[in-house]
Amino acid sequence: MAISQPELHVRKNVEMLYDSLRNGDTETVSKLLAIDLEWWFHGPPNCQHMMRMLTGESVDLEFKFEPRNMAVIDDRVIVEGWEGNEAYWVHVWTVNVQDGLITQFREYFNTWITVRDMRISNSVWEIKQMKPTVWQSEPQEHLKRSLPGLVLAI
Repeated sequence: MAISQPELHVRKNVEMLYDSLRNGDTETVSKLLAIDLEWWFHGPPNCQHMMRMLTGESVDLEFKFEPRNMAVIDDRVIVEGWEGNEAYWVHVWTVNVQDGLITQFREYFNTWITVRDMRISNSVWEIKQMKPTVWQSEPQEHLKRSLPGLVLAI
């Protein structure tokens, strides 16, 4: 399945964000993020690594985010990574397709995520019968332990 032009734009902005964070390019990072970025976090409180990077609280890159998988679903980019058996993370970025600004960030640390399509059809909430799960965390082979799971409805 080919990626549409808006989805490609959305993906490139998120890729640029990770590259800019890796290189310490705070000017580009600030241009990619909306001033009123909405942020949600699920995981151990001491694992809010990305928010510390985005706010400038952590400048020494205490945790290096190396994306392993990236998926685009409309205006959302889901990025997944893991480091050994101790750290598994999923980031869900929402990007405004018109201006390319990242407007929402959801960070899940040591949590398995399932994304389900819950869009309105004919003014009634319904789960798309053909494909209710549109994305799921990588198989648990990467970590040798169990993690809590959440369902993200889009």
